[in-house]
Amino acid sequence: MRILLAGTPAVALPSLEALAGSSHELVGAITRPDRRSGRGRHLEASPVAQAAEALGLPVFKPDHPRDRDFLATLRALEPDAVATVAYGALLPGSALAIPRYGWINLHFSLLPAWRGAAPVQRAVWAGDEITGATTFQIVEALDSGPVYGVVTYEMPPRATSGEVLEALAADGAGLLTTTLDLVASGAARPQPQTGEGLSYAPKVTVEEAQVDWHAPAIAVDRQIRACTPAPGAWTTFRGQRLKIGPLAAWRTPSGKNDPKGCDSRPEPAPGTVVTGKRDVVVKTATGFVTLGRVAPAGRSWMDAAAWTRGVQGGQPDNDEERFDA
Repeated sequence: MRILLAGTPAVALPSLEALAGSSHELVGAITRPDRRSGRGRHLEASPVAQAAEALGLPVFKPDHPRDRDFLATLRALEPDAVATVAYGALLPGSALAIPRYGWINLHFSLLPAWRGAAPVQRAVWAGDEITGATTFQIVEALDSGPVYGVVTYEMPPRATSGEVLEALAADGAGLLTTTLDLVASGAARPQPQTGEGLSYAPKVTVEEAQVDWHAPAIAVDRQIRACTPAPGAWTTFRGQRLKIGPLAAWRTPSGKNDPKGCDSRPEPAPGTVVTGKRDVVVKTATGFVTLGRVAPAGRSWMDAAAWTRGVQGGQPDNDEERFDA
């Protein structure tokens, strides 16, 4: 089949590479327009655009897929299907109707669970033990088209959303290629989605990524991992924003788990920071968690213990302060 790939971020690259090496004829890539980035605010092409150009493929960057010029180009290319992975724009019916077999999407959840922009982040945040990827036919309603196939993935207990997404991108590339093989052979039998297990995954905002130290320790751990690497978990300390990386450990409130003798003192408030020579712990609703790496505003990532030595002007003295919670 004549195939176009529509995608934008790096998570689409395994699928681009798989299609380029498949029996299908990959005739180009569709991606979002170049964006300004970095301190110099220079225009930068998307990862898909850069990779496609390196493969010698034509790259199309419409402002919106409903643009007349783009629709005319799409018709002229006469694709049998458009394989879509994290393209990042809503597709109008006028574009969906052009390819013979439509637009076939690779989505990083087990639909109908986690329809929307942030399926992996929401799955990690919810504590899902099993997730996966789904190929389905795109229709104008959000992630609701008939399903071609799925691949399941057992969630590692301490994985970040970035790590899970990387694994699903690799597994999903094979699923997408197999789906297109089945479509080409006439053997594909897409099945309608049911309403059972339906959930939504809206984009995770920067505001949502502020760590809620009033939550149980397990929820704090999930929130931070879900927001890693993007949009990035954070808190504030002495009025300044502090990025928080995945925890080194999280603990439940069981007597001697409380550090530095806190179990013999009045219960500290959520967000209380207790420093030691080797680690830094923070009080949550159900006990203490151990910080891993942190990044003060405008600075690089560092071990939490090194950060506390810096803010205390020397060796830690077990002083207790609080994150703004």
